[in-house]
Amino acid sequence: MRLLQSGAVYLRDNWINLLCALALASLALTPSLVPRPTVFQGFLAGLWLMLGFQLGFALRGLGRVAARRFGPVAPRRQPRATVPPRSAVRLGLMVGAGVVAYAVGYGALVMSWQNEVRALVEMEPIDGPGYLAAFLSMLATGALCFGIFRGISGVRALVSRVVARRGASPRAARWVGRGAGLAVTVVLVAVLVGAGLVAVGQIYEGRDAQTLAGSGQPTVATRSGSPQSALEWDGLGRQGRAFAGGGPSAANIGAVTGTSAVEPVRVYAGLSQGASVVERADLVVEELERAGGFDREVLLVATPTGSGWLEPQAIASLEYLYGGDTATASMQYSFQPSWVSFLFDPELAADSSRALFDAVYERWEGLPEDTRPRLAVYGLSLGAQGMQGSFAGLADLLSRTDAALFTGPPANSQPWRTLQENRDAGSPVWQPTYQQGRDVRWQSKPGDFGQLGGEWRQPRLGYLQHATDPITWLDPAVMIQRPEWLAGPAATGGRGADVSDSMRWIPGVTFLHLVTDMLVSEAVPPNHGHNFGDVAVDGWAQVLPGHGRSSEQLAVIQSVIERIDTHDPIWE
Repeated sequence: MRLLQSGAVYLRDNWINLLCALALASLALTPSLVPRPTVFQGFLAGLWLMLGFQLGFALRGLGRVAARRFGPVAPRRQPRATVPPRSAVRLGLMVGAGVVAYAVGYGALVMSWQNEVRALVEMEPIDGPGYLAAFLSMLATGALCFGIFRGISGVRALVSRVVARRGASPRAARWVGRGAGLAVTVVLVAVLVGAGLVAVGQIYEGRDAQTLAGSGQPTVATRSGSPQSALEWDGLGRQGRAFAGGGPSAANIGAVTGTSAVEPVRVYAGLSQGASVVERADLVVEELERAGGFDREVLLVATPTGSGWLEPQAIASLEYLYGGDTATASMQYSFQPSWVSFLFDPELAADSSRALFDAVYERWEGLPEDTRPRLAVYGLSLGAQGMQGSFAGLADLLSRTDAALFTGPPANSQPWRTLQENRDAGSPVWQPTYQQGRDVRWQSKPGDFGQLGGEWRQPRLGYLQHATDPITWLDPAVMIQRPEWLAGPAATGGRGADVSDSMRWIPGVTFLHLVTDMLVSEAVPPNHGHNFGDVAVDGWAQVLPGHGRSSEQLAVIQSVIERIDTHDPIWE
């Protein structure tokens, strides 16, 4: 009985906090672009639950300030009456029943939302045990955050009492206590963020020194890191070794296509191989010269993601299409994941791309026109943003390349953003048409490039883009403005076919959903999210025609590409 009575008093004094906590936890569970693992979803709900509880304190403080400033002079506050035991029991039972009813009803709604999102991206539904895991994760996260907040409150109260004992007025003691609590919060956040960034740096620096399983040092002269290469194997970095030591050989390509093939050229410079991006770019050009890259039919300049990762499907697709008569050149500009590189040095990817492309282009332009390889550029995610940043605009890109393929471009990429904004009237933002597709086209699944019809002139620029990719749609404007990709239901063309109609634009909340969706954007099947492995073959076949492959050969190549292990690149 005493416990119920204490609980009733707590509810009476903190009902604003509890309502805010419930509201924010409910918002955290609303549907987004991609489904989330259950434990991760529970963690987010628990975090938002406790943030909402703290928001209640802020609202109560603002209410008191407003009352003192604009309201009549209130009488001295009297002690609150103790809640009678029977009333406490009645109140506790009513509140408990209400919370249980809300949890059951809203939980069922959340389950239907999540399973709808999972069905749209071709994933299996989650059953009861999955949501039990989410619920337990939410409770654990909420309890941890509550303990932290209670500790900060204890510091605030302790400081207030100490100051009061030394003769300060009650009001001054409260303000000093609040200042101490704020200082502890700031220090705690700074320590956690700083420690997190240091940990990420150490983890990825350690990872960069490792070699992925299946990445053996090449023995053929056409690869960086081989005995014939001036760029040592150990200096290529983790992802550079995966690139140079992976991919199909001439024998693999011949077996798949049923035609003769040559060893593809793969050239890569690691972060330690050159003091600057210019030096590394010069080393890559020297490697291309040594390996015969300028004598191939296709020369591809590719920008990796932040950690140096190149999507293996995209590179291998081009090699299968052209029988290995290709050369791919790339270099590392960081060992950190893309989000760290973007936050702390947003121009680094573009600077690196520009240095490499300019160095390759200068050497390529000096070749006789009738012996030059076809020059193509490529980038995925931050790599797509970086490589696009190498050019002054669409005209510059088309005038200096024979083909370009960019996958999952971030929202602030150029010229992607300008092309999106100036798309033909009536075309959707997630698969736009620009000037009837004469120079640029967008594709989400194999075949989309060709569905547009009409002339697609060469050189060609192609974008691989999904309606459910949070990296493409993460724009600060979403905080205050409904995005075009959520204009209405899918049946009327107001959103992509794989975007749930249950997803609603909520100011501020939708932007935070996109931020968290980025962390799991590749944990979905191809054709959705930030996963583009299955569309690379058709992408290259369309933007760089002339490969001569039959539809049967393309189908066989497609089946091989779909079986490639991407080594779980979510954090790359």
